[in-house]
Amino acid sequence: MISIIPTAFAQKGTYVDEIKFIQYLDENTALEEVKNGNLDMYYYRVSSDRLEDSESRDKLKVYESTGGYYSILLNPTDEGPFNPFSIQEIRYAINFLVDRNLIVNELLGGYGTPMFSNYGSFSAEYLRVLDVIETFQFRYNPSFAEKVISDELSLRGAEKINGVWNYQNEPIEITFFIRSDDPVRKAIGEILSSELEEIGFKVNKEFGDLNKAYVVVYGSNPAEQKWSLYTEGWGSSGFTRYDSVTLAQMYSPWFSSMPGNNNPSNWNYENEKLDELTQKIYSGGFNDKEERTKIIKEAMKEGVDESVRVFLASKIDQYVVNKEVNGVINALGAGVPSRFTPINVRTDSGTLDVGVKQIYQAAWNPIGGLGDTYSNQIWLSISDPILTGHPFSGKMMPIRSSWNVETNGIDSSVQVPDDAIMWNHDSKMWDKVGNEVSAKSKITFDLKFNQWHHGSEMNMNDIIYSVYFLSEWGSERTEDDRTYDADFSPQASQILNTLKGIRIIDENTIEVYTDFWHFDSGEIASWGSVWSSMPWEIM
Repeated sequence: MISIIPTAFAQKGTYVDEIKFIQYLDENTALEEVKNGNLDMYYYRVSSDRLEDSESRDKLKVYESTGGYYSILLNPTDEGPFNPFSIQEIRYAINFLVDRNLIVNELLGGYGTPMFSNYGSFSAEYLRVLDVIETFQFRYNPSFAEKVISDELSLRGAEKINGVWNYQNEPIEITFFIRSDDPVRKAIGEILSSELEEIGFKVNKEFGDLNKAYVVVYGSNPAEQKWSLYTEGWGSSGFTRYDSVTLAQMYSPWFSSMPGNNNPSNWNYENEKLDELTQKIYSGGFNDKEERTKIIKEAMKEGVDESVRVFLASKIDQYVVNKEVNGVINALGAGVPSRFTPINVRTDSGTLDVGVKQIYQAAWNPIGGLGDTYSNQIWLSISDPILTGHPFSGKMMPIRSSWNVETNGIDSSVQVPDDAIMWNHDSKMWDKVGNEVSAKSKITFDLKFNQWHHGSEMNMNDIIYSVYFLSEWGSERTEDDRTYDADFSPQASQILNTLKGIRIIDENTIEVYTDFWHFDSGEIASWGSVWSSMPWEIM
């Protein structure tokens, strides 16, 4: 199993013996509980107006953290009733209809920065692509946005009657799904709804939380047009030195997070150019840093031009911790709720009492990934990866394994031993790879096993099973293949396509041969890492 979740492992044990996660929906109540010592910290941002002066910060430590951001997801389907957002020019015009400075200065109280692409100013990639970001020139200009939208609608035969746009004698209606459980996103939705109504659309506002969004937005066929726009919010679980995932996740159909989600029964957004470019970034299809940056810039520009997902602002969250608590790690990206805080924190009681806004809002899914920030924060505290990015540099560091990488550039050729094995999908057996097989990189992992939570020992069977699982679920052998999933398999297949074989050396050591290459050897180790976050029998 390839882990892309940045977490950490305490080599010498933690300072606290127990962690309690306690739900506090109301941030004001949680703030008071942290002040009086009933909570040690709160894993959710506290509004800046509650922490304005020294008196309001009495008995508190306040940490400012980066990492989260907001976007608008647009439904681009061209099936069903006339959909204005099926028109690329209208989607792009939304960039000028959103007042990003208002969001930062008023809704976020100045704690944030405007965002024009998937890379915010706190991303490690930001400076590499800044010259392209500056070309977008997005400014709040509702008059310009209205002109673009009006011109495009008129070209397609729409008419404005009594201030309302009509198509084939019917008002053009759009449904805006607005997250009401987040005050900032609720305000963004209300403001943008007013702008769209001012232009002449009939806007139906539907309010709900993430549970409802999974059904209405992410779980429905875009062609049904149950939604037209959605106020998204994103969190980060760590700082990424070389981000190979976000471009694909935010813009590319193959990654299964765009409208339709690759479900074969749905209408699906398609963009072959974005798929090709982001797969190169994801799977190391570049010769050096310069080529990688060039591909990233091209993919980012295409994603922004398409504007299926429009980015608004990255935020600076303020987390509160009781002043008696020490050892908090305010990691870049993840902030205070990172995996590093529970490992390093000290309390007088030996117990860490953490307030959370929600315990969960999505399924517990350690294979495809936990789909909400709340449960992911808990998951990161109880699971170990094989390696992770450093909380401040992003450089890969060992957690449950040391490693050695052998490679010699993009054209490197490492001989794969004939007794290395690969899973045979047809015979359902492990086969030796045989002679004359080569790979670009060889990684030798010296694994550090321990006990699972229920007491049994980890062993190499857990690792071998995770490779089998990747092999079965990373391929689609037949049209009705039961070990294929539209969300998980496209990502798993990118890793599987580069895997040339594994070789068990002893009870703790395994060699992995892969056609993946990167100019940073730690990224090669991350790509080829073999690990399991839970016992094989549960998987």
